Amino acid sequence: MKELLVATKNQGKVKEFREMFSSYGISVKSLLDFDSSIDIEETGETFEENAAIKAEAMMKELSLPVVADDSGLEVDALNGQPGVYSARYAGIEKDDEKNMQKLLKELEGTDGPERTARFVCAVAVARPGKETFIERGTCEGKIAEAPKGTQGFGYDPLFIPEGSTRTMAEHTSEEKNTISHRHHAIKKIEQWLKTQS
Repeated sequence: MKELLVATKNQGKVKEFREMFSSYGISVKSLLDFDSSIDIEETGETFEENAAIKAEAMMKELSLPVVADDSGLEVDALNGQPGVYSARYAGIEKDDEKNMQKLLKELEGTDGPERTARFVCAVAVARPGKETFIERGTCEGKIAEAPKGTQGFGYDPLFIPEGSTRTMAEHTSEEKNTISHRHHAIKKIEQWLKTQS
């Protein structure tokens, strides 16, 4: 496998996947490189189900190996919300700022030790004629009282990884890539990737 498609138009995700897969000698393209109008409805109830739905739909359309991820934030004090609805937590327009403001409002009155959370990422690899391969990675941490930092995207300005005093958005992309949920998911398929021709 020398080339694969990352089933996203999110430039932040594309950059992260490209950096991670480059060490395996795999060239990464994204939906930004294709004139594809396929609209994939994410109907799964778990990150794994949604990742597989996306990967398999794009693989069938383009006849290429496809990597798709579904990722989001689980906040313990909110019973795991926003979960699979992380990107559209504050509405279907997927507005990062509104999502963060809604999360902070939901956590008003919740003290520091109770603000535990994790980023979750399920990565699915779909290849023509083969079984879809899925792995999950997590990054444990807590939710800050206010957003800080300009790196990253999504909830990064609010998420403080375990063992750090800085939010994910205050980490460089190199630092983030060593601790992120996406990184952990991909590390789990590292040995599998190395065996692919």
